Amino acid sequence: MSIPELLSQETIYKGRVFDIRKDGVRDGDVAYEREVIVHRGSCVVVPVFGDGTVAVVRQYRHAAGKYLIEIPAGTLEEGEDPMAGAVRELEEEIGVRASRLQKLAAFYVSPGFLTEKMHVFMATGLTEVGQKLEEDEILTVERHSFQELLDMIGKGEIEDAKTIIGIQAARERL
Repeated sequence: MSIPELLSQETIYKGRVFDIRKDGVRDGDVAYEREVIVHRGSCVVVPVFGDGTVAVVRQYRHAAGKYLIEIPAGTLEEGEDPMAGAVRELEEEIGVRASRLQKLAAFYVSPGFLTEKMHVFMATGLTEVGQKLEEDEILTVERHSFQELLDMIGKGEIEDAKTIIGIQAARERL
């Protein structure tokens, strides 16, 4: 099966976090257009402490219109290695450094229209170093056991897909 032919590309919006592009595509005899949100990718970290608890953050997400419980995550810098991004986000949001980072998964968030690929890591051997939040990062750090988090997922209290995937993947690796 061959990849459809790219006929044209036009950036129709340039933003701080993502761009929007309109692509002309030909698949065999069929030509069509697709709008694509172009994103550098992101890193996601499940920080597991020595006592078996996991740090999550509670923060307001405007698109969802409510506070969500999430594992630490962030957009990769231009050309940044996902593991380096995970190290950075762990320190910024939770205020810890890990002696071990293990890659758990990588997945496309919504490949029908978005290029973002998330890289999921588990961090262990954590040492407190202090948070380094960015100006617009307003969040509260919480720690829960895996069982509490799995119960919260089951009750619909955790609705964030990356968090659900990360928690379940990390639990399987421990």
